[in-house]
Amino acid sequence: MLSRLSIQNYAIIDQLEVDFSSQLNVITGETGAGKSIIVGALGLILGQRAESNVLLNREKKCIVEGCFKGESSDEHVNNFLKENELDVHEELTVRREISPNGKSRAFINDTPVNLSQLNQLSSLLVDLHQQFDTLELGESDFQREVLDALAANFDFLKKYRTTFDAAQAAKRNLEQLKEQKTQFNKEFDYHQFQFNELEEANFKQNELEELDQELKLQTNAEGIKNALNKTYYELEEGDEPIIRQLKFMINALQQYSEMQPDIPNLVQRLQSVYIELQDIADETDRVNNHVSSDPETIERINERLSLGYRLLKKHGVKETNELLQIKEQLSEKLQAVLNIDDAIANAEKDFAQLISKAEEQAAKISEARKKQVKPLETQVNKMLVQVGMPNARLKVEIQKGNLSSTGFDEIEFLFDANKSGQFQPLRKVASGGELSRLMLCIKSLVAKSMDLPTLIFDEIDTGISGEAAKQVGVIMKELAGARQVICITHQPQIAGKADAHFLVYKAVKNDAVTTGVRLLDTDERIVAIAKMLSGEKPTAAAMENAREMVMN
Repeated sequence: MLSRLSIQNYAIIDQLEVDFSSQLNVITGETGAGKSIIVGALGLILGQRAESNVLLNREKKCIVEGCFKGESSDEHVNNFLKENELDVHEELTVRREISPNGKSRAFINDTPVNLSQLNQLSSLLVDLHQQFDTLELGESDFQREVLDALAANFDFLKKYRTTFDAAQAAKRNLEQLKEQKTQFNKEFDYHQFQFNELEEANFKQNELEELDQELKLQTNAEGIKNALNKTYYELEEGDEPIIRQLKFMINALQQYSEMQPDIPNLVQRLQSVYIELQDIADETDRVNNHVSSDPETIERINERLSLGYRLLKKHGVKETNELLQIKEQLSEKLQAVLNIDDAIANAEKDFAQLISKAEEQAAKISEARKKQVKPLETQVNKMLVQVGMPNARLKVEIQKGNLSSTGFDEIEFLFDANKSGQFQPLRKVASGGELSRLMLCIKSLVAKSMDLPTLIFDEIDTGISGEAAKQVGVIMKELAGARQVICITHQPQIAGKADAHFLVYKAVKNDAVTTGVRLLDTDERIVAIAKMLSGEKPTAAAMENAREMVMN
């Protein structure tokens, strides 16, 4: 509820503060006193456009601040605050500032926010209904919510939305699989060709690298054999073979081993070298015997390498193993084409089951809505007579449409203002005053079922008086039992129902006209209502009538 509204430097308001009650608040005052100015200031914290020409003093900024109590328990408000990383307090403060240069700033709990965020939050806090405003009454979402509130459908709708969302997800999955299949089919022949090419090549791991090494050996075989032959010749078969010379050296030194203590060590080392060189000579001969050059082998290797290099270049890789990985990937893609039909069949089954379940749940919700149509029409039409619209009729039409997040019902509120039998959509035929009173009737019926915010009615009683005005007051009083209501009115019958009666007045301050607001006590209320009945100097009868209105 809006507990306090503070306005500084706005239009003809220098400074004022209003503390509202939690029930029916009535604001009255002479025409031009500034009642609509207060609504205009309130509109600033609801996210409406701000202009610098609203400043009373051009050297100071305009500040409008609203404090809301009890919103910490509202799930929607709390979710909004958490989603926007705003502090959650027991009292919610919304502030709007307009500087002399026209720049506007908005704050929620002292944290700067943009107008979009302010608009979003204000819709959860305040429902401002002005004369000639259709607001949401003509919108299908609100009309559906009215029936759902009366039918107590909200828990069923949560379960239904869970099913519907799952069905939508299943549908998206099915569509993706079908698109994937279409893409697979487009690429299947190309992938099959690539796979067959690699399958036919039949490369083994590291084959190209090993063939490259073998080709180098084949093409350099003659040089390798010459080098090996020369090495073996110098070690074993030359004019003075190195191994034979080592043997002579060992024999020459051994005869002096007992004479010189270092010689045995030298002999031992030479013998080790002799043995190693003998082994090297044997190994060189063995390697030489295995080195050969075969033109047919070279040709075969070149052909194999040529094929391999072409495939490496084609697939943009550098190693044999990378080609084998590509082959494996192509095999998986080809297998996926074979498996996707099974996946599509399973997805179609899942989607069909979820849609069937959603249809069943939507049908139950629709049935509950339809049960509320006649009672709603009857009660609203009865109330329309009370509020001075005896010839007006409301009719609710429900038709089956496509399945959506709210079910499959297409709901339209139809209106006939003159018993013509020609019912047409509300938004096309009802006038501002008719819509205002119709909205009051409907909201009074669903106030206990719908999570309505603070309701503000700005002069919706225009064009009515007498008993009709009294009945509007009765309805507002009942509505205020479930929700805070703030009403700006010229009707004494409505003012008499107030839990808190505020008087808007003009005063002269520093040679300037300003607007003030004060809460009236019981005696002041009686006088104010008597003036509304008979003029500036109320008669005794008017005073008595006013007293009766207030006391009753």
